[in-house]
Amino acid sequence: MNRIVVTAVAVITLTACTPKSSSTPAVAPPIAVESPQMRNVTLTREYPGYLSAEATVSIVGRVNGTLISKNYTPGQRVKSGDLLFVIDPTTYENAVTQAEAELNSAEANLDYAINNYERMLEAVKSDAVSRIEVIKAETSVATYKAQVNNARAALSTARKNLGYCHIRAPHDGIMSLSELSTGSYIAGAASPVELGKLYKDDYMYAYFDVTDNQWLRQQQRKEEVGKEEQITFTLGEDRYFTRNAKMDYLSPDVRTSTGTLRVRATLPNNDHFLKPGSYISVILPYETLSDAILVRDAAIGTDQTGNFLYVVSDSNTVEYRHIEQGNIVDDTLCIIRSGISPKERYVSKALIKVRNGMRITPVSEN
Repeated sequence: MNRIVVTAVAVITLTACTPKSSSTPAVAPPIAVESPQMRNVTLTREYPGYLSAEATVSIVGRVNGTLISKNYTPGQRVKSGDLLFVIDPTTYENAVTQAEAELNSAEANLDYAINNYERMLEAVKSDAVSRIEVIKAETSVATYKAQVNNARAALSTARKNLGYCHIRAPHDGIMSLSELSTGSYIAGAASPVELGKLYKDDYMYAYFDVTDNQWLRQQQRKEEVGKEEQITFTLGEDRYFTRNAKMDYLSPDVRTSTGTLRVRATLPNNDHFLKPGSYISVILPYETLSDAILVRDAAIGTDQTGNFLYVVSDSNTVEYRHIEQGNIVDDTLCIIRSGISPKERYVSKALIKVRNGMRITPVSEN
């Protein structure tokens, strides 16, 4: 039996398509760059503080009686002399009438005693009366004079108590809410009862504390600039309100527990926008830097080794460079103490798009 071996060979021809190599370089992406700004910068420091009204007066009831009227709306601005509260005056009006009558009686008795004494002085010259009767007449004059003085004092007290029934504003200001309602009985004779508060707020006081070292720097700066600088304060977390103030008080001693001095500044409040008790941030200048180098704060990156900038060389190559960062200025700029010169450029936006050694197409933002 013939063995036939058939070998089948399948030849598969593969055709591979290889792309043509290209020598065209990658396009350098456009990246925003800026040059540092240079200007004189005044460094400042912030301190927490609070506001107090120019004057805060407790409006009180000093006599006993029923509160029969309140003549203002809570929160209303009142003028000096405006009637605020009325306590039932009937009892005190009667007391004034009685005191006036007693004074009239005492004055009449005094007039009679004086006339009698004068007659006695004439009569004793002719021995018509004894010397003892003259002395008695003189004593009566002194007694009635004392009674007149007592009556006048009693009338003055009665009128004063009657005046306490009509409570008026001692100065311009804004009145607080009164917790006592009309018809309430007020026992103010024994101890004054507070009816409300009156806030005089044409200007405000700002109170804050500074460290003794900071105060020394402040005094050195005052000598350098040759004048007392205004204090700036802001209200609200987003610096909603800014106004200048002038210092008018410095505590005479340093608190040993905190090493601070209490400072008070005055500021106008003609629009009555500011309210007592508001918390504020007080800004004090302490140093001026000449020709400070400033870059955008958003252009500064941070890694494990510190702060850095992407500096752009003359050949438009990005260089990763460490910097020494200073204070923030105007909320958007940062002082650079070392790491970049005013003539260089830096990447100001899109930091995540660049890397060290990368070539870019600079787009100037200056």
